[in-house]
Amino acid sequence: MHDFILRELKNTDIKEELDNIGFDKSYAHRAADKFEYKNIKIYSLTTAQANILKQTAISVGADCATHREVITGKIEFSNCILGASVSQIKKIAEKLKFQPFGLKELGEKLLNMQNKKSHCKIVGILNLTDNSFSDGGLYNDFEKAKTHLLEMIKDGADIIDIGAESTKPYSSAVSDSEQLEKLLPIIEFAKGKIPISIDTRSSIVAEECIKSGANIINDVSGFDYDKKMADIIAKYNVPIIIQHSKGTPENMQDSPSYKDVIEEIYLNLKKKIDFAQSKGIEKIITDPGIGFGKTRKNNFEIIKRCKEFKTLGFPVMLGISRKSLLNMNDKSNEIKDIYTTALNTFPIINGIDYIRVHNVKLHKKLIELLENF
Repeated sequence: MHDFILRELKNTDIKEELDNIGFDKSYAHRAADKFEYKNIKIYSLTTAQANILKQTAISVGADCATHREVITGKIEFSNCILGASVSQIKKIAEKLKFQPFGLKELGEKLLNMQNKKSHCKIVGILNLTDNSFSDGGLYNDFEKAKTHLLEMIKDGADIIDIGAESTKPYSSAVSDSEQLEKLLPIIEFAKGKIPISIDTRSSIVAEECIKSGANIINDVSGFDYDKKMADIIAKYNVPIIIQHSKGTPENMQDSPSYKDVIEEIYLNLKKKIDFAQSKGIEKIITDPGIGFGKTRKNNFEIIKRCKEFKTLGFPVMLGISRKSLLNMNDKSNEIKDIYTTALNTFPIINGIDYIRVHNVKLHKKLIELLENF
């Protein structure tokens, strides 16, 4: 009897594997798309759109799951799950170009999803606060803040995210004037040295910081706290980090619950993106908001499925650093940084665009190591 040896290929370079078995090298780069399989959820298609998509998928050897009543027309809309190889998705997208009911646009979106992984950038954290959850008071002094900022630049940060208001659970808001008193001097010092992001929910703080030289605004409330924030971002045409947060820091950890945590965050971020775009904002970074109105289980689900947020069509940032999901409240920051770095391996290899961290040096080395994968 023949001894069949089987090995499942996972997270591998399929083109290299094809080369190894002697496959035609001139065609390997195209053939590789046939072996990369994806499941894509598409929301709220009409029954006509869903039926056409399903038949188009079947015509190329793929499939598309729809609501069972799509075929009868008893429902108006259906979510769909398209299962296909990358090669099949491209064929489906091409066929949709010639279909009615706006399916040409769906085809274009399917093609745009097939982008390659980007290089992960490091966002170093500089808290000018006395009550931040891990380093409150350490850099509240201007001279210490300058020293730490220069240290993070030396260690390899791509951006420095500076905040003067703690948004840890059960913290209270800080006045605009108090935030600006701390932020403006350090922005003036950092200007021209490295791109600066300002962590604030206030449109007044955001505007003054932008005028002083800040490059990016990081609104952890995702426009919910200050409705004028979007107008300021549009006025100055700077990038905005839109984060998902369930509630405010004062109440966000009061028994947060979700029916489907990833879907709810995803659709909430999509709604915020649509709002931003309606204001003329296009320079967007999304953040699912680890720790902002989530349970520990929710946070790990976000990390595990972080790549799904890439399909929103904008860069994604993740902030795991030293947070309570580590379950190490009594440990030193040095210990927390080791485990944070270990956890950040997953989002980095899954193509997350930005990681927001306290320890830049460790993560710079991690990214250099993971470039070998």
